[in-house]
Amino acid sequence: MKVKHFLQFNDLSKDELEYLFERTRLIKQKFKSYQQYWPLTDRTLVMIFEKASTRTRLSFEAGMQQLGGSAIYLNTRDSQLGRGEPVEDAGQVISRMSDIVMIRTFEQSIIERFAANSRVPVINGLTNEYHPCQILADIYTYIEQRGSIQGKTVAWIGDSNNMCNTWLQAAEILDFNVHVSTPPGYEVEPERAGLYGHEHYEEFKDPMEAARNADLVTTDVWTSMGWEAENDERLKDFADWQVDEDMMAVAAPDALFMHCLPAHRGEEVSAGVMSSPQSVVWEEAENRLHVQKALMEYLLLGKIK
Repeated sequence: MKVKHFLQFNDLSKDELEYLFERTRLIKQKFKSYQQYWPLTDRTLVMIFEKASTRTRLSFEAGMQQLGGSAIYLNTRDSQLGRGEPVEDAGQVISRMSDIVMIRTFEQSIIERFAANSRVPVINGLTNEYHPCQILADIYTYIEQRGSIQGKTVAWIGDSNNMCNTWLQAAEILDFNVHVSTPPGYEVEPERAGLYGHEHYEEFKDPMEAARNADLVTTDVWTSMGWEAENDERLKDFADWQVDEDMMAVAAPDALFMHCLPAHRGEEVSAGVMSSPQSVVWEEAENRLHVQKALMEYLLLGKIK
């Protein structure tokens, strides 16, 4: 099978995504019932981190071990990548010593250059532009809790960051709608988001209007990793973009709340919403483990009949 990478959400088709969600359900079911499932015995995952993360490392490392394989952690500060080795050379070498690679880094161009020189599948664990594995988990969580996301409305409240960009890509593929509300100066950049069109999203100046009748309300920290120098300015700019009880009250009666974590209670989300019955943040976090297992299985073995 031709090597397939997952660098952006739209690297997978609707058919492939639906297959992954079904595999996720089955793989999670096996995990919950303590059934051993080792389709990736003797396979090795290399995880390269330029940006630190608790959930990304744990979900990929535990996931690979639960599939019967092994995972190796590399930090760019502790490898030749942090000492000036070209990304292209690293891609050539690392892909000859492993079966699959996950990279969490800054610019999308870094992971694309690595993948262009890799003999094995490469997964985007997060870049400044996209966070496809998190949106896989979020959409699966919605499906698990409420059924199909097709035709539903997702309200994105806050910064038009990598999460927002990936939600917009997902909406085009899976046919749902995204209402985006950002402070002035932080609006969506369609070209950066990699959008084909505009028919699946709408921008709102008022975050309450974006959330009105939404089936899912979601947000992220106001200051993403790498933008810490802007923190004080962002705290002022985003002050009216907190997801609180009033905002959830105007969403659909059975609306869910999601956050990719870590969350800053009292900033982008109130403590009450985080702990409310509408919040599925812990299920969402756990599902990173299961969707990524399905993803690694698919990238290495293709569709299992």
